[in-house]
Amino acid sequence: MFGRSLPFLLLSLLGAASAGAWPFSLVERLNRDARRLLPVSLRDLMIEHEKEILAEAQRYPPDQAQALALDLVDGRLEPASLAIFDARADEAIGLIRSRRVSEGLIRLGALIRIPADLADPVLSVGPDGYPPGVTGEYYAFVESSLDKIPVVLEDAKLLHLDRRRLPAYWQDVLDRSREQSSLIRSELFRNGRLVSHRNIDYRSPVFSVASLSYSRAVNAIAASWLAVWREVRGDLTRMPVPGEVQPRDPQPKETP
Repeated sequence: MFGRSLPFLLLSLLGAASAGAWPFSLVERLNRDARRLLPVSLRDLMIEHEKEILAEAQRYPPDQAQALALDLVDGRLEPASLAIFDARADEAIGLIRSRRVSEGLIRLGALIRIPADLADPVLSVGPDGYPPGVTGEYYAFVESSLDKIPVVLEDAKLLHLDRRRLPAYWQDVLDRSREQSSLIRSELFRNGRLVSHRNIDYRSPVFSVASLSYSRAVNAIAASWLAVWREVRGDLTRMPVPGEVQPRDPQPKETP
């Protein structure tokens, strides 16, 4: 069992988390897609402050990084990580309630990193990590496949969670991420060799992992933002109505 008090282990984990977290270009896209699930008023305010939100999100506080990196490896969210989120959420709420709305919205938007990282199977791979190069190839594949990845709302009820129910939901998100971690290794590192993302396509199991984890991240981000926004009694009118898509049976070919 891995002790949480070992300094060398902590440094190793922090390096892995820093190297493996969603690239900034993907965080930008996650931010924009998650906004699509928000009520119009909140969405417009976050669009107005997009640059500041993304800049704040990039300033990943060391205490948050340490706690979350350990939890991702262990597969269990601990009270320390949850307390950090609560403190930062309380900060956003306090700013909004004191009518420093722009500052509060920036803090709210910057909460993106926790739910995004929990949804990322790369970060929950465990203490052994991946062979060199696998993480980079996976993210390169995700970026190159974004135009083929549909954003799916897992359950409309997620958009109505209150803050007290977030920890259980986040743990479920982390559990599902861990289930997919090994598949990335098996598909992108075969026979002792790294597989280039250019040699895989939408038929690969990697595409399924990428698609599911991306939508999972979008769902988790939007649900987390809304739980905090609901606590300050923010405007929840004009919520988007997701369209339901039913699979269709293939049409029979006409005989000439």
